[in-house]
Amino acid sequence: MRIEAYNQVQQIYKTSTTKAGTASKSKAVSDQLELSTMGKDYRVAKQAVATTSDVREELIAPLKKSIHAGTYQVSNESFADKLLEKI
Repeated sequence: MRIEAYNQVQQIYKTSTTKAGTASKSKAVSDQLELSTMGKDYRVAKQAVATTSDVREELIAPLKKSIHAGTYQVSNESFADKLLEKI
């Protein structure tokens, strides 16, 4: 058995144990979260959108009324123009 190799391994072990000992002496660090003003504004806007309804009743009510009364008219030309715009 070579004694030199044993000494080298022992030296490596000693250096790794001293590093572990110094690591335990360091202060504990805590994480913090800080939001920017843009992030805060985004949160407020998201909450405002969540509380509003998806349908604007003041625009839909007259259309519903005319459909139920049978007076709602759709122009064939305007329908075809809108269809072509979508395509």
